Amino acid sequence: MTTYYAEGSPATDLTEADLKAALFAALERLGPRSKVLALPPDFTRLNSMAGPLTCMTYEYFGERLRDVMPALGTHVPMTHQQLQRMFPTLPKTLIREHDWRNDVVTVGEVPAEFVAEVTEGICTKPCPAQLNRLVWQGGHDLILSIGQGVPHEVIGMANYNKNVFVGTGGALGINESHFIGAAYGMERMMGRADTPLRRILNYAQDHFCAHLPLVFVLTVIGPREDGSLAVRGLYIGDDVECFYRAAELSVEVNFTMLDEAPQKMVVYLDPEEFHSTWLGNKAIYRTRMAIADDGELIILAPAVGTFGEDPEIDVLIRKYGYRTTPEIMRLVETTDDLPQNLSAAAHLIHGSSEGRFRVTYCPGHLSREEIEGVGYRYADLAAMQARYDPGRLADGWNRMPDGERIFYISNPALGLWASRGRMQ
Repeated sequence: MTTYYAEGSPATDLTEADLKAALFAALERLGPRSKVLALPPDFTRLNSMAGPLTCMTYEYFGERLRDVMPALGTHVPMTHQQLQRMFPTLPKTLIREHDWRNDVVTVGEVPAEFVAEVTEGICTKPCPAQLNRLVWQGGHDLILSIGQGVPHEVIGMANYNKNVFVGTGGALGINESHFIGAAYGMERMMGRADTPLRRILNYAQDHFCAHLPLVFVLTVIGPREDGSLAVRGLYIGDDVECFYRAAELSVEVNFTMLDEAPQKMVVYLDPEEFHSTWLGNKAIYRTRMAIADDGELIILAPAVGTFGEDPEIDVLIRKYGYRTTPEIMRLVETTDDLPQNLSAAAHLIHGSSEGRFRVTYCPGHLSREEIEGVGYRYADLAAMQARYDPGRLADGWNRMPDGERIFYISNPALGLWASRGRMQ
């Protein structure tokens, strides 16, 4: 087990030339490979630098890079425009779409005893480990998993083997993994590398997938003083050590601790990236440890026009709405459809304020009736953007002309925010 490259600090600023040199040096150390599969994230992780790194992978291997499968998880397939934007120099004939409902194989089950132990008895069933057939049966001599280490609501810190078992996993495994994370509690996990679900996925990797030629390429992305993004770290390896190092740096770079809990937070959802509340609710769960009791979270969502990325899940969100954890847990026990779609149940928990603060959604393409129907407050986007203009606000504390003080976040996908008082 080897770490091929590791460099990073809160002050590091790696250029694309630096990334290319590091990647090529790591690939050179791996030795000759003739059939390579790349697993980058999808367009929802545009800022990860996985796009350029995937293009660099093609530059290095050429025709030996046989397949590129964006790790969609439950997300919709990327459009031609998104593929061109993220992978401009990659032949699009290499793209393989992941079908999480049909094109998967169960490669093993993590034993119920182990699951019960690491989840403290919250889950007592075996947890299936599933992979796309191409990952499992493709006969590749290198599988390059490319992504970003960043705080995550389901597993604590994104990427590493989550990119494989969830990003290219199936309905059973995704449902169970999302629900385990939600039931265990986001506040107990977000920003932590060692969590119950991570231990479950590590077990699956060690026991079922040790023969797969997996190598992980992990970036850590953080803001510069001018608000632009910098690559603060790059870690390449075939073991968990590279993940832990990326996660440690991500906590330093992506976790903002506030001395004061904001009474009002305003979060902007970039229209290029966020089209659903399934993705846009990062505005809620990445800020829920920061916002004050009885505070208000205003979400400016110009391109949001649906709830679920998946049509079946969209129906369930509209049917049950974003409720408190106890309410969703009861529905899982008493309904017929929600237990069959546990990732939807998990999402409903993720998108809840637990009754502690107010969520006001300002969508570009959903009606008042639709927003209020799932349990949020509604406000007109144009009116709210006139008051809270993303073009004028700076990330962090802002004082409005009438004296109102707000905390503004331009992209909730890039970090995690908490107030010191809620962490004690």
